[in-house]
Amino acid sequence: VCPVFALLHLVMTIIIFSKCNGTDCTLLGESVCPQISKDGDVIIGGIFSFHSSWEITDLSYLVKPPPLKCTSLDVRAIQFSQSLMFAIEEINNNSSLLPGVSLGYKIYDACTSKAVGVQVAMALVNGNENSVSNKPCTKPAQVQAIIGESFSSVSMAVAMNIGPFSIPLISHGATCECLSDKKKYPSFLRTIPSDYHQSRALAEMVRHFGWTWVGAIRRDDDYGNSGMAAFTQAAQQWDICLEYSLPFFKTYSQEKVLRIIEQIKSSTSRVIVGFVDPSDIEILLDVFLEHNITGYQWVGTEAWILNPLLATLDKHNILQGAIGLAVPKAKVTGLKDFILDLNQVKSAGSAIFTKYWETIFHCKYKAKNDSEDSPSCTGEEELSEMNNIFSDMSLMPYFNNVYKGVYAIAHTLHDLLGCKETCSTKKQPDPLTLRMVRFKTKEGEEIYFDKNGDPAARYEVINWQTSKERQHEFVTVGLYDSTFPVNSRLTLNLSSIVWAQNTNKVPISVCSESCPTGTRKAVQKGKPVCCFDCIPCAEGEINSIKCEQCYQDYWSNTHRNECIKKEIEYLSYEETMGILLTAVSIVGAFMTLIILIIFFKYKNTPIVKAHNSELSFLLLFSLTLCFLCSLTFIGQPSEWSCMLRHTAFGINFVLCISCVLGKTIVVLMAFRATLPGSNVMKWFGPPQQRLSVLAFTLIQVLICVLWLIISPPFPFKNQKLYKDKIILECHLGSSIGFWAVLGYIGLLASLCFLLAFLARKLPDNFNEAKFITFSMLIFCAVWITFIPSYVSSPGKFTVAVEIFAILASSFGLLFCIFLPKCYIIILKPEKNTKKQLIGKIQNK
Repeated sequence: VCPVFALLHLVMTIIIFSKCNGTDCTLLGESVCPQISKDGDVIIGGIFSFHSSWEITDLSYLVKPPPLKCTSLDVRAIQFSQSLMFAIEEINNNSSLLPGVSLGYKIYDACTSKAVGVQVAMALVNGNENSVSNKPCTKPAQVQAIIGESFSSVSMAVAMNIGPFSIPLISHGATCECLSDKKKYPSFLRTIPSDYHQSRALAEMVRHFGWTWVGAIRRDDDYGNSGMAAFTQAAQQWDICLEYSLPFFKTYSQEKVLRIIEQIKSSTSRVIVGFVDPSDIEILLDVFLEHNITGYQWVGTEAWILNPLLATLDKHNILQGAIGLAVPKAKVTGLKDFILDLNQVKSAGSAIFTKYWETIFHCKYKAKNDSEDSPSCTGEEELSEMNNIFSDMSLMPYFNNVYKGVYAIAHTLHDLLGCKETCSTKKQPDPLTLRMVRFKTKEGEEIYFDKNGDPAARYEVINWQTSKERQHEFVTVGLYDSTFPVNSRLTLNLSSIVWAQNTNKVPISVCSESCPTGTRKAVQKGKPVCCFDCIPCAEGEINSIKCEQCYQDYWSNTHRNECIKKEIEYLSYEETMGILLTAVSIVGAFMTLIILIIFFKYKNTPIVKAHNSELSFLLLFSLTLCFLCSLTFIGQPSEWSCMLRHTAFGINFVLCISCVLGKTIVVLMAFRATLPGSNVMKWFGPPQQRLSVLAFTLIQVLICVLWLIISPPFPFKNQKLYKDKIILECHLGSSIGFWAVLGYIGLLASLCFLLAFLARKLPDNFNEAKFITFSMLIFCAVWITFIPSYVSSPGKFTVAVEIFAILASSFGLLFCIFLPKCYIIILKPEKNTKKQLIGKIQNK
């Protein structure tokens, strides 16, 4: 682009610059004259597109190109120039601002053409307007700043060419974000917010209404493409997807327009974001009506949302319910009267105002031989008789933007001219000094620029509504202010909005309906992220946007929409299983105590004495502890209970088995002692029996102490066994320690069973080896089946299996060893005699 503008600049320079011969000067190329001008000490330039189009002619390098012929007078652009004139008149009449200095102006028509815009800009910068006098060639003073242009494309071309001259260009309507780039456009400033803010405001508004699937039509130029790029970027941050983004320009062929229409008709989105200008909308209205495309919710930019002409043209309510952003309403005292004062129009005496008058009153100033049918202009027409766009002041915010631009220049000049000691000798405003200006208008509005030459972004949210008279009305339904915090920039009154097809219900425009709770989004292959399928969340996950894992101690509920605390499970005293096991344990201990009492009461009877009363009492005591130690396995595990339950179990059972082993050895030794010449009992008397029990038990105590020192059991939350619950259990700490304790018990039990089995054929009446054999058979069977059950049982049932094994083996020992003796003591006392026992031996 830069080489093209450089070449264009060179051509313009050759055409415009004067060639002086002696004291006379002539101009090469076309004359460049301001349409409106006024002398003054300081000149301010103005560039406005008084005409909205031009005639297209065939160009050839063989002949000189004809001058550009502008057509279609734009009344609004002339009113922009009137705003400039009003501001300068007001400043000149203000004694406190620029006292002793008068401002003048030179206003040119850019004809919405980049080439013409650059041409007139260079004329303003170089001060080389055509002179028809034969005076010596003098160069008029340069303008201090330029106001204009309305269109971003023309403003870009002008700003790029006048940038090296450091002459500020202040635009009232160019909103392209690209113009904020100070490296490319160092001299550009504006009094209208950048499309960067407008695009983000539009995206935020679309998100606010829940529209995630929208279409877009953009003007195929710098304004539309840059604005839509900013909107797309903001939309992506808020998960808004564009189904289509179609370029459009008023010069597009019918074939291109039909392709755009077909794509819109085949789309599923119901919202259209229009980054276009009014001329584009005019064409689109006709095309939409021709193809019967209605019912879409339009979202508009400030370029067209507040355009009364469009409201007049939209007779079939295609834009009904449109919502968009507009520059806030403004009031400039005296400006409206100045614009509507036709006397100052007539006094201008300019050809442009002649056309202006003809356009307003639909008449024609006729020459003598002119025979056109249109009515003649008398110059006495009254504005009160007309009802057209001229009298509509809906664009007052833009008139105010021109007004503020002129005042920014005036305040900068005032500061420069009034500064003596701390300022440089330069008294001409440049873009840098202009960006530093800060002042308030007479209406109290504070004006300032940021580092990019942009003002603060403030917009009104406008809604198109239809009145009872079937006329469009522009209703303000909200505000947007970029100076506020992010979450409070946009405020809307939803109840006052009327949507497309005259409904009060917010339209729905989504590619896929929101996923129900407990499901997640799965993007459909080859489609944007807004098109998705809903897949149920896995167990332990929640959320309807993205399934998220619950925290460690939480789990998802049935509907997958909330994380609830996991149920903590352990064998407690309150549940049925815990109550039953507790009851059985207490019953076992109580029965053992009863037997102990019976044995103590009948301790002097032959059957108690014959069966080693001391070991019997110790065995009953250890069985009582075995029954009671099972209670330590019930209840919530704690650090002490975990260490106590396994060590108490191991030591008590070793004490129990040691007593049984001692009784078995005593039986064997007793019958060995009856043989002639045998004296074995002296080697296994009561002291040796006590010592053997103590020795066997101390070994288990040593194993338990080492276990507790090296790696003791501890409370543990087992979350792997069940997903939705936590099993609170005692971790073994050292598995070797646990199996060493259990293995030692098994070793003693096996030895006891072997010895009892060898003594099973000894005489019945004095022999309890047979009962010990049965008891140890039960004991070993229980603990052999315990191992696979313990390993395979889940959760609290592992503890229940271990308690059951303790109780079963304890009852086995209690019943097999002591019940037969209790039977004789209680029910058959006649057999509890020494004679009966000895007699039976002799009979045998």
